[in-house]
Amino acid sequence: MEYRIEKDTLGEVKVSADKLWGAQTERSRNNFKIGPPSSMPIEIIKAYAILKKAAAITNHSCGVLSLEKMELISKVCDEIKKGMHNDQFPLVVWQTGSGTQTNMNINEVISNRAQQILGKDLSEEKFIKANDDVNKSQSSNDTFPTAMHIASYEILTQRTLPALKELKLNLDKKVGEFGNIVKIGRTHLMDATPITLGQEFSAFSKQIENGILSLENSLKYICEIALGGTAVGTGLNTPKGYSEKVAKIISNETSYPFVTASNKFEALSSNDAMVECHNSLKKIAVSLNKISNDIRMLSSGPRSGIGEIILPANEPGSSIMPGKVNPTQCEALCMICSQVIGNDSAITFSASQGHFQLNVFKPVIIFNLINSSNLLTDGINSFTSNCVKGIKPNLNSIKNKLDNSLMLVTALNTKIGYYKAAEIANNAYNNNTTLKEEAVKSGYLTAQEYDKWVDPKNMI
Repeated sequence: MEYRIEKDTLGEVKVSADKLWGAQTERSRNNFKIGPPSSMPIEIIKAYAILKKAAAITNHSCGVLSLEKMELISKVCDEIKKGMHNDQFPLVVWQTGSGTQTNMNINEVISNRAQQILGKDLSEEKFIKANDDVNKSQSSNDTFPTAMHIASYEILTQRTLPALKELKLNLDKKVGEFGNIVKIGRTHLMDATPITLGQEFSAFSKQIENGILSLENSLKYICEIALGGTAVGTGLNTPKGYSEKVAKIISNETSYPFVTASNKFEALSSNDAMVECHNSLKKIAVSLNKISNDIRMLSSGPRSGIGEIILPANEPGSSIMPGKVNPTQCEALCMICSQVIGNDSAITFSASQGHFQLNVFKPVIIFNLINSSNLLTDGINSFTSNCVKGIKPNLNSIKNKLDNSLMLVTALNTKIGYYKAAEIANNAYNNNTTLKEEAVKSGYLTAQEYDKWVDPKNMI
Protein backbone atom coordinates (compact mmCIF):
# COMPACT_ATOMS: atom_id res chain seq x y z
CA MET A 1 0.00 0.00 0.00
CA GLU A 2 1.29 3.46 -0.85
CA TYR A 3 1.49 6.08 1.88
CA ARG A 4 2.04 9.78 2.16
CA ILE A 5 3.26 11.66 5.21
CA GLU A 6 0.83 13.95 7.03
CA LYS A 7 1.79 16.08 10.02
CA ASP A 8 0.11 17.39 13.15
CA THR A 9 1.40 18.89 16.39
CA LEU A 10 2.57 15.46 17.60
CA GLY A 11 4.65 14.75 14.51
CA GLU A 12 4.46 12.73 11.31
CA VAL A 13 1.83 10.10 10.49
CA LYS A 14 1.59 7.70 7.56
CA VAL A 15 -1.73 7.96 5.73
CA SER A 16 -2.82 5.77 2.84
CA ALA A 17 -2.19 7.70 -0.37
CA ASP A 18 -5.75 7.24 -1.62
CA LYS A 19 -7.38 8.79 1.48
CA LEU A 20 -8.35 12.41 1.91
CA TRP A 21 -8.04 12.51 5.67
CA GLY A 22 -4.96 13.66 7.53
CA ALA A 23 -2.87 12.95 10.61
CA GLN A 24 -5.43 13.51 13.33
CA THR A 25 -8.02 11.31 11.63
CA GLU A 26 -5.46 8.54 11.16
CA ARG A 27 -4.40 8.71 14.80
CA SER A 28 -8.01 8.47 15.95
CA ARG A 29 -8.73 5.63 13.51
CA ASN A 30 -5.90 3.61 15.04
CA ASN A 31 -6.44 4.63 18.66
CA PHE A 32 -10.16 3.92 18.84
CA LYS A 33 -10.75 0.56 17.21
CA ILE A 34 -14.11 0.20 18.90
CA GLY A 35 -17.23 -1.06 17.18
CA PRO A 36 -17.89 -1.06 13.44
CA PRO A 37 -16.00 1.41 11.25
CA SER A 38 -17.75 4.59 10.06
CA SER A 39 -20.19 4.46 12.95
CA MET A 40 -20.33 8.25 13.33
CA PRO A 41 -23.76 8.92 11.77
CA ILE A 42 -23.52 10.26 8.24
CA GLU A 43 -26.16 12.83 9.25
CA ILE A 44 -23.51 14.45 11.47
CA ILE A 45 -21.01 14.54 8.60
CA LYS A 46 -23.48 16.28 6.30
CA ALA A 47 -24.48 18.69 9.05
CA TYR A 48 -20.81 19.52 9.50
CA ALA A 49 -20.53 20.29 5.78
CA ILE A 50 -23.36 22.79 6.15
CA LEU A 51 -21.78 24.58 9.10
CA LYS A 52 -18.25 24.57 7.64
CA LYS A 53 -19.56 26.22 4.48
CA ALA A 54 -21.50 28.75 6.54
CA ALA A 55 -18.42 29.47 8.66
CA ALA A 56 -16.29 30.05 5.56
CA ILE A 57 -18.85 32.43 4.05
CA THR A 58 -19.13 34.30 7.35
CA ASN A 59 -15.37 34.52 7.79
CA HIS A 60 -15.05 35.95 4.29
CA SER A 61 -17.80 38.50 4.92
CA CYS A 62 -16.00 39.51 8.13
CA GLY A 63 -12.77 40.00 6.20
CA VAL A 64 -10.74 37.18 7.76
CA LEU A 65 -10.81 34.64 4.91
CA SER A 66 -10.01 35.21 1.24
CA LEU A 67 -12.61 34.80 -1.49
CA GLU A 68 -10.63 31.98 -3.12
CA LYS A 69 -10.40 29.99 0.08
CA MET A 70 -14.05 30.58 0.90
CA GLU A 71 -15.13 29.35 -2.54
CA LEU A 72 -12.92 26.26 -2.33
CA ILE A 73 -14.19 25.33 1.12
CA SER A 74 -17.78 25.88 -0.01
CA LYS A 75 -17.31 23.71 -3.09
CA VAL A 76 -15.94 20.78 -1.07
CA CYS A 77 -18.72 21.16 1.52
CA ASP A 78 -21.29 20.93 -1.26
CA GLU A 79 -19.64 17.71 -2.43
CA ILE A 80 -19.77 16.26 1.08
CA LYS A 81 -23.46 17.18 1.42
CA LYS A 82 -24.14 15.26 -1.79
CA GLY A 83 -22.47 12.17 -0.30
CA MET A 84 -19.53 12.20 -2.71
CA HIS A 85 -16.94 11.48 0.01
CA ASN A 86 -18.81 9.31 2.51
CA ASP A 87 -15.96 6.78 2.61
CA GLN A 88 -13.57 9.46 3.87
CA PHE A 89 -15.16 9.62 7.31
CA PRO A 90 -14.09 6.39 9.04
CA LEU A 91 -14.21 7.42 12.70
CA VAL A 92 -16.33 5.78 15.35
CA VAL A 93 -18.66 7.33 17.91
CA TRP A 94 -16.42 6.13 20.72
CA GLN A 95 -13.81 8.88 20.60
CA THR A 96 -13.22 12.07 22.52
CA GLY A 97 -16.46 13.27 24.06
CA SER A 98 -16.30 16.67 22.37
CA GLY A 99 -16.21 15.12 18.90
CA THR A 100 -12.82 16.74 18.22
CA GLN A 101 -11.60 13.90 16.02
CA THR A 102 -14.69 14.08 13.81
CA ASN A 103 -14.33 17.86 13.54
CA MET A 104 -10.72 17.42 12.46
CA ASN A 105 -11.68 14.59 10.10
CA ILE A 106 -13.99 17.07 8.32
CA ASN A 107 -11.34 19.81 8.37
CA GLU A 108 -8.67 17.51 6.93
CA VAL A 109 -10.88 16.12 4.18
CA ILE A 110 -11.91 19.62 3.12
CA SER A 111 -8.27 20.73 3.14
CA ASN A 112 -7.02 17.79 1.07
CA ARG A 113 -9.95 17.78 -1.35
CA ALA A 114 -9.34 21.49 -1.99
CA GLN A 115 -5.72 20.59 -2.71
CA GLN A 116 -6.91 18.07 -5.32
CA ILE A 117 -9.23 20.61 -6.93
CA LEU A 118 -6.27 22.97 -7.27
CA GLY A 119 -4.27 20.21 -8.94
CA LYS A 120 -1.71 20.14 -6.16
CA ASP A 121 -0.08 17.07 -4.60
CA LEU A 122 -1.44 16.08 -1.19
CA SER A 123 2.13 15.80 0.10
CA GLU A 124 2.77 19.48 -0.60
CA GLU A 125 2.01 22.25 1.86
CA LYS A 126 -1.74 22.71 1.95
CA PHE A 127 -3.21 25.84 0.40
CA ILE A 128 -6.27 25.44 2.64
CA LYS A 129 -5.14 24.73 6.21
CA ALA A 130 -7.32 22.37 8.24
CA ASN A 131 -6.98 24.34 11.48
CA ASP A 132 -6.25 27.87 10.32
CA ASP A 133 -8.73 28.08 7.43
CA VAL A 134 -11.43 25.39 7.58
CA ASN A 135 -11.66 25.63 11.37
CA LYS A 136 -11.30 29.43 11.51
CA SER A 137 -13.50 31.09 14.16
CA GLN A 138 -14.49 27.65 15.43
CA SER A 139 -13.78 24.99 18.03
CA SER A 140 -14.85 21.37 18.21
CA ASN A 141 -16.71 22.48 21.33
CA ASP A 142 -19.13 24.70 19.40
CA THR A 143 -19.16 22.95 16.01
CA PHE A 144 -20.08 19.48 17.24
CA PRO A 145 -23.18 20.59 19.20
CA THR A 146 -24.17 22.73 16.21
CA ALA A 147 -23.89 19.68 13.94
CA MET A 148 -25.97 17.75 16.47
CA HIS A 149 -28.75 20.31 16.25
CA ILE A 150 -28.67 20.58 12.46
CA ALA A 151 -28.78 16.79 12.04
CA SER A 152 -31.54 16.39 14.62
CA TYR A 153 -33.77 19.07 13.13
CA GLU A 154 -33.33 17.62 9.64
CA ILE A 155 -34.16 14.03 10.49
CA LEU A 156 -37.05 14.85 12.82
CA THR A 157 -38.79 17.28 10.48
CA GLN A 158 -38.12 15.43 7.24
CA ARG A 159 -38.58 11.84 8.37
CA THR A 160 -40.01 11.25 11.85
CA LEU A 161 -42.78 13.85 11.93
CA PRO A 162 -44.10 12.95 8.43
CA ALA A 163 -44.22 9.28 9.47
CA LEU A 164 -46.17 10.16 12.61
CA LYS A 165 -48.60 12.33 10.67
CA GLU A 166 -49.20 9.54 8.15
CA LEU A 167 -49.91 7.11 11.00
CA LYS A 168 -52.36 9.55 12.58
CA LEU A 169 -54.10 10.04 9.23
CA ASN A 170 -54.64 6.31 8.87
CA LEU A 171 -55.77 5.91 12.47
CA ASP A 172 -58.30 8.69 11.87
CA LYS A 173 -59.59 6.78 8.85
CA LYS A 174 -60.17 3.76 11.09
CA VAL A 175 -61.97 5.97 13.62
CA GLY A 176 -64.41 6.89 10.85
CA GLU A 177 -64.76 3.35 9.49
CA PHE A 178 -65.36 1.86 12.94
CA GLY A 179 -67.56 4.67 14.30
CA ASN A 180 -70.79 2.65 14.49
CA ILE A 181 -69.35 -0.66 15.65
CA VAL A 182 -70.36 -1.08 19.30
CA LYS A 183 -68.17 -3.46 21.31
CA ILE A 184 -67.35 -4.19 24.90
CA GLY A 185 -64.81 -1.99 26.65
CA ARG A 186 -62.14 -3.39 28.95
CA THR A 187 -60.45 -2.06 32.06
CA HIS A 188 -57.98 -4.06 34.19
CA LEU A 189 -58.12 -6.57 31.29
CA MET A 190 -61.71 -7.30 32.40
CA ASP A 191 -65.09 -6.53 30.83
CA ALA A 192 -66.26 -2.94 31.22
CA THR A 193 -69.06 -0.87 29.71
CA PRO A 194 -69.55 -0.59 25.91
CA ILE A 195 -67.50 1.56 23.60
CA THR A 196 -67.31 1.80 19.83
CA LEU A 197 -64.32 0.42 18.00
CA GLY A 198 -63.98 3.91 16.54
CA GLN A 199 -63.77 5.42 20.03
CA GLU A 200 -61.10 2.88 20.93
CA PHE A 201 -59.03 3.87 17.89
CA SER A 202 -59.61 7.56 18.60
CA ALA A 203 -57.52 7.16 21.75
CA PHE A 204 -54.65 5.87 19.60
CA SER A 205 -54.98 8.85 17.25
CA LYS A 206 -54.97 11.32 20.14
CA GLN A 207 -51.84 9.73 21.62
CA ILE A 208 -50.02 10.20 18.33
CA GLU A 209 -51.33 13.76 18.02
CA ASN A 210 -49.97 14.58 21.47
CA GLY A 211 -46.64 13.04 20.55
CA ILE A 212 -46.43 15.15 17.41
CA LEU A 213 -47.13 18.32 19.40
CA SER A 214 -44.54 17.40 22.01
CA LEU A 215 -41.88 16.74 19.38
CA GLU A 216 -42.68 19.94 17.49
CA ASN A 217 -42.47 21.96 20.70
CA SER A 218 -39.06 20.48 21.54
CA LEU A 219 -37.66 21.62 18.21
CA LYS A 220 -37.64 25.27 19.29
CA TYR A 221 -34.70 24.43 21.58
CA ILE A 222 -32.95 22.51 18.79
CA CYS A 223 -33.13 25.68 16.67
CA GLU A 224 -30.64 27.41 18.96
CA ILE A 225 -27.08 26.65 17.84
CA ALA A 226 -23.79 26.96 19.73
CA LEU A 227 -21.60 28.07 16.82
CA GLY A 228 -19.71 31.20 17.78
CA GLY A 229 -19.02 30.14 21.36
CA THR A 230 -15.68 28.54 20.33
CA ALA A 231 -13.84 26.81 23.21
CA VAL A 232 -15.78 27.73 26.37
CA GLY A 233 -18.61 30.02 25.26
CA THR A 234 -16.80 33.37 25.19
CA GLY A 235 -16.40 33.44 21.43
CA LEU A 236 -12.63 33.85 21.59
CA ASN A 237 -11.01 34.28 18.12
CA THR A 238 -14.25 35.11 16.32
CA PRO A 239 -14.75 38.37 14.40
CA LYS A 240 -17.41 40.81 15.51
CA GLY A 241 -20.94 39.75 14.60
CA TYR A 242 -19.83 36.26 13.63
CA SER A 243 -22.37 34.30 15.74
CA GLU A 244 -25.42 36.05 14.34
CA LYS A 245 -24.15 36.03 10.76
CA VAL A 246 -23.21 32.34 10.71
CA ALA A 247 -26.55 31.32 12.24
CA LYS A 248 -28.41 33.28 9.56
CA ILE A 249 -26.38 31.65 6.79
CA ILE A 250 -27.05 28.19 8.22
CA SER A 251 -30.74 29.04 8.38
CA ASN A 252 -30.70 30.18 4.75
CA GLU A 253 -28.70 27.14 3.66
CA THR A 254 -31.10 24.68 5.32
CA SER A 255 -34.37 26.66 5.20
CA TYR A 256 -34.74 25.87 8.90
CA PRO A 257 -35.24 28.55 11.59
CA PHE A 258 -31.82 28.31 13.25
CA VAL A 259 -30.69 31.19 15.46
CA THR A 260 -27.60 31.75 17.54
CA ALA A 261 -27.94 30.49 21.11
CA SER A 262 -28.70 33.31 23.52
CA ASN A 263 -26.23 31.85 26.03
CA LYS A 264 -23.25 30.04 24.52
CA PHE A 265 -22.02 28.85 27.93
CA GLU A 266 -25.20 26.81 28.33
CA ALA A 267 -25.06 25.67 24.71
CA LEU A 268 -21.60 24.14 25.19
CA SER A 269 -21.80 22.86 28.74
CA SER A 270 -25.21 21.19 28.56
CA ASN A 271 -27.29 19.12 26.17
CA ASP A 272 -30.66 19.86 27.71
CA ALA A 273 -32.18 20.51 24.29
CA MET A 274 -31.27 16.97 23.27
CA VAL A 275 -32.80 15.62 26.48
CA GLU A 276 -36.03 17.51 25.84
CA CYS A 277 -36.16 16.38 22.23
CA HIS A 278 -35.48 12.72 22.93
CA ASN A 279 -37.94 12.80 25.81
CA SER A 280 -40.58 13.50 23.17
CA LEU A 281 -39.33 10.51 21.17
CA LYS A 282 -39.53 8.38 24.32
CA LYS A 283 -43.07 9.61 24.94
CA ILE A 284 -43.98 8.62 21.40
CA ALA A 285 -42.36 5.21 21.94
CA VAL A 286 -44.44 4.71 25.09
CA SER A 287 -47.60 5.57 23.14
CA LEU A 288 -46.69 3.33 20.22
CA ASN A 289 -45.96 0.45 22.56
CA LYS A 290 -49.43 0.77 24.11
CA ILE A 291 -51.10 1.07 20.72
CA SER A 292 -49.30 -1.89 19.16
CA ASN A 293 -49.92 -4.05 22.24
CA ASP A 294 -53.63 -3.22 22.24
CA ILE A 295 -53.90 -4.00 18.54
CA ARG A 296 -52.16 -7.36 18.84
CA MET A 297 -54.28 -8.33 21.88
CA LEU A 298 -57.50 -7.25 20.15
CA SER A 299 -56.52 -9.50 17.24
CA SER A 300 -55.46 -12.43 19.43
CA GLY A 301 -56.76 -15.87 18.60
CA PRO A 302 -58.13 -16.08 16.04
CA ARG A 303 -60.44 -18.45 17.93
CA SER A 304 -59.00 -18.77 21.41
CA GLY A 305 -58.35 -15.09 22.09
CA ILE A 306 -60.23 -11.80 21.85
CA GLY A 307 -60.27 -11.76 18.06
CA GLU A 308 -62.27 -8.55 17.65
CA ILE A 309 -60.09 -7.24 14.82
CA ILE A 310 -58.35 -8.99 11.95
CA LEU A 311 -54.81 -7.99 10.97
CA PRO A 312 -53.31 -8.42 7.50
CA ALA A 313 -51.75 -11.86 7.00
CA ASN A 314 -48.30 -10.75 5.87
CA GLU A 315 -46.30 -13.95 6.31
CA PRO A 316 -46.55 -17.44 7.86
CA GLY A 317 -46.13 -17.25 11.62
CA SER A 318 -44.66 -20.58 12.54
CA SER A 319 -42.12 -23.08 11.28
CA ILE A 320 -44.08 -25.97 12.86
CA MET A 321 -47.74 -24.88 13.16
CA PRO A 322 -49.38 -24.77 9.71
CA GLY A 323 -51.67 -21.82 9.02
CA LYS A 324 -50.49 -19.77 11.99
CA VAL A 325 -50.25 -16.01 11.40
CA ASN A 326 -48.69 -13.70 13.99
CA PRO A 327 -48.94 -9.93 14.69
CA THR A 328 -45.38 -9.39 13.49
CA GLN A 329 -45.65 -5.66 12.76
CA CYS A 330 -46.84 -5.05 16.33
CA GLU A 331 -43.99 -7.10 17.74
CA ALA A 332 -41.37 -5.31 15.65
CA LEU A 333 -42.70 -1.91 16.71
CA CYS A 334 -42.71 -2.94 20.37
CA MET A 335 -39.05 -3.97 20.10
CA ILE A 336 -38.23 -0.60 18.53
CA CYS A 337 -39.99 1.12 21.42
CA SER A 338 -37.89 -0.87 23.87
CA GLN A 339 -34.73 0.29 22.10
CA VAL A 340 -35.84 3.93 22.09
CA ILE A 341 -36.65 3.83 25.79
CA GLY A 342 -33.19 2.33 26.38
CA ASN A 343 -31.62 5.05 24.22
CA ASP A 344 -33.35 7.63 26.40
CA SER A 345 -31.60 6.27 29.47
CA ALA A 346 -28.22 6.56 27.72
CA ILE A 347 -28.99 10.14 26.65
CA THR A 348 -30.28 11.13 30.09
CA PHE A 349 -27.17 9.84 31.85
CA SER A 350 -24.81 11.25 29.21
CA ALA A 351 -26.41 14.69 29.34
CA SER A 352 -26.02 14.74 33.11
CA GLN A 353 -22.25 14.51 32.68
CA GLY A 354 -21.69 18.13 31.70
CA HIS A 355 -18.78 19.29 33.84
CA PHE A 356 -17.82 22.95 34.02
CA GLN A 357 -17.77 24.50 30.52
CA LEU A 358 -18.29 21.38 28.39
CA ASN A 359 -20.30 18.20 28.21
CA VAL A 360 -18.01 15.47 26.86
CA PHE A 361 -20.61 12.81 26.04
CA LYS A 362 -21.84 14.50 22.88
CA PRO A 363 -21.12 11.74 20.32
CA VAL A 364 -23.07 9.08 22.23
CA ILE A 365 -25.98 11.49 22.74
CA ILE A 366 -26.43 12.26 19.06
CA PHE A 367 -25.73 8.65 18.08
CA ASN A 368 -28.67 7.51 20.20
CA LEU A 369 -30.99 10.33 19.14
CA ILE A 370 -30.39 9.64 15.45
CA ASN A 371 -30.78 5.91 16.09
CA SER A 372 -34.13 6.50 17.81
CA SER A 373 -35.34 8.83 15.05
CA ASN A 374 -34.45 6.41 12.27
CA LEU A 375 -35.85 3.37 14.06
CA LEU A 376 -39.13 5.10 14.91
CA THR A 377 -39.50 6.47 11.39
CA ASP A 378 -38.94 3.12 9.70
CA GLY A 379 -40.98 1.23 12.30
CA ILE A 380 -43.93 3.62 12.07
CA ASN A 381 -43.92 3.54 8.27
CA SER A 382 -43.87 -0.26 8.29
CA PHE A 383 -46.59 -0.47 10.96
CA THR A 384 -48.82 1.97 9.08
CA SER A 385 -48.44 0.32 5.67
CA ASN A 386 -48.38 -3.33 6.69
CA CYS A 387 -50.76 -3.33 9.64
CA VAL A 388 -52.95 -0.29 10.37
CA LYS A 389 -54.17 0.26 6.81
CA GLY A 390 -55.39 -3.34 6.56
CA ILE A 391 -57.14 -3.74 9.94
CA LYS A 392 -60.69 -5.05 9.68
CA PRO A 393 -63.35 -5.62 12.34
CA ASN A 394 -64.46 -9.16 13.22
CA LEU A 395 -68.15 -8.32 13.59
CA ASN A 396 -69.30 -11.75 14.78
CA SER A 397 -66.72 -11.87 17.55
CA ILE A 398 -67.49 -8.30 18.58
CA LYS A 399 -71.25 -9.02 18.78
CA ASN A 400 -70.87 -12.27 20.72
CA LYS A 401 -68.63 -10.70 23.33
CA LEU A 402 -70.85 -7.64 23.63
CA ASP A 403 -74.04 -9.66 24.05
CA ASN A 404 -72.48 -11.95 26.64
CA SER A 405 -70.83 -9.27 28.74
CA LEU A 406 -72.04 -8.96 32.31
CA MET A 407 -71.03 -5.32 32.49
CA LEU A 408 -74.05 -4.27 30.45
CA VAL A 409 -75.78 -4.44 33.81
CA THR A 410 -74.22 -1.05 34.57
CA ALA A 411 -77.11 0.52 32.64
CA LEU A 412 -79.43 -0.61 35.45
CA ASN A 413 -77.60 1.31 38.18
CA THR A 414 -79.78 4.39 37.77
CA LYS A 415 -82.95 2.28 37.44
CA ILE A 416 -82.78 -0.27 40.26
CA GLY A 417 -79.62 0.72 42.15
CA TYR A 418 -76.04 -0.54 42.25
CA TYR A 419 -76.53 -3.43 44.69
CA LYS A 420 -79.56 -4.93 42.92
CA ALA A 421 -77.74 -4.66 39.60
CA ALA A 422 -74.69 -6.37 41.14
CA GLU A 423 -76.93 -9.17 42.41
CA ILE A 424 -78.20 -9.77 38.87
CA ALA A 425 -74.67 -9.81 37.44
CA ASN A 426 -73.36 -12.18 40.12
CA ASN A 427 -76.27 -14.58 39.64
CA ALA A 428 -75.77 -14.60 35.87
CA TYR A 429 -72.09 -15.38 36.36
CA ASN A 430 -72.61 -18.08 39.00
CA ASN A 431 -75.52 -19.74 37.18
CA ASN A 432 -73.97 -19.38 33.71
CA THR A 433 -77.11 -17.64 32.50
CA THR A 434 -77.79 -14.32 30.78
CA LEU A 435 -78.32 -10.97 32.41
CA LYS A 436 -81.82 -10.78 31.02
CA GLU A 437 -82.79 -14.15 32.50
CA GLU A 438 -81.55 -13.19 35.95
CA ALA A 439 -83.02 -9.67 35.72
CA VAL A 440 -86.50 -11.00 35.03
CA LYS A 441 -86.08 -13.76 37.64
CA SER A 442 -85.14 -11.16 40.27
CA GLY A 443 -88.44 -9.36 39.91
CA TYR A 444 -86.70 -5.99 39.91
CA LEU A 445 -87.75 -5.27 36.30
CA THR A 446 -89.69 -6.77 33.43
CA ALA A 447 -88.33 -8.21 30.18
CA GLN A 448 -89.66 -5.16 28.36
CA GLU A 449 -87.91 -2.81 30.77
CA TYR A 450 -84.68 -4.75 30.40
CA ASP A 451 -84.76 -4.48 26.61
CA LYS A 452 -85.48 -0.76 26.88
CA TRP A 453 -82.83 0.06 29.48
CA VAL A 454 -80.01 -2.32 28.57
CA ASP A 455 -79.24 -1.23 25.02
CA PRO A 456 -75.48 -1.07 24.25
CA LYS A 457 -76.06 1.58 21.57
CA ASN A 458 -77.33 3.92 24.29
CA MET A 459 -74.33 3.28 26.53
CA ILE A 460 -71.55 4.68 24.36
